[in-house]
Formats: sequence, C-alpha cells, structure tokens
Amino acid sequence: QFSVIMPAFNSATTIVRAINSVLNQSYTNFELIVVDDASNDNTIELIYNFSDPRLLFFKNEFKKGAAGTRMTARKYS
Repeated sequence: QFSVIMPAFNSATTIVRAINSVLNQSYTNFELIVVDDASNDNTIELIYNFSDPRLLFFKNEFKKGAAGTRMTARKYS
C-alpha cells in the first residue's frame, strides 16, 4: 500500500475532480490523504461529501503553505 498526499487551499473549483481522479484509478491499494490548509471557501464541505474509506481528511488550524501542509499529511501516512 502507498499514500497519495493532496494539499488543498481554496480548491472548491478543482477538489472534487482531483479526488475522483485518484479514487478512480484501476489500482486500488492506496490511501488518499487530503489536508486542507485553512481554506476560506467551501473546499471542506466538498471533501466531506466523499465516503470512500481510502480517503483520509485533515485540516490545518492555520495556514502553513504547501510544504507545511505536506508535512502535516506525512504525520498520518
């Protein structure tokens, strides 16, 4: 098994397509870790609409930037 790490910040226009792209792969033995970087749009609500057990979701309490958000995800992989 491997982990796919997906940082997200104000990604409401693209997050559903990005998550579906990963979840719809033919190889299924993975986990998708999405970390929201304190978005102020509806990114979080869109992520909560997914119910796939391979999808793990975490959110930063304050903005850390892309690198900091990836480091948050590494704690859970």
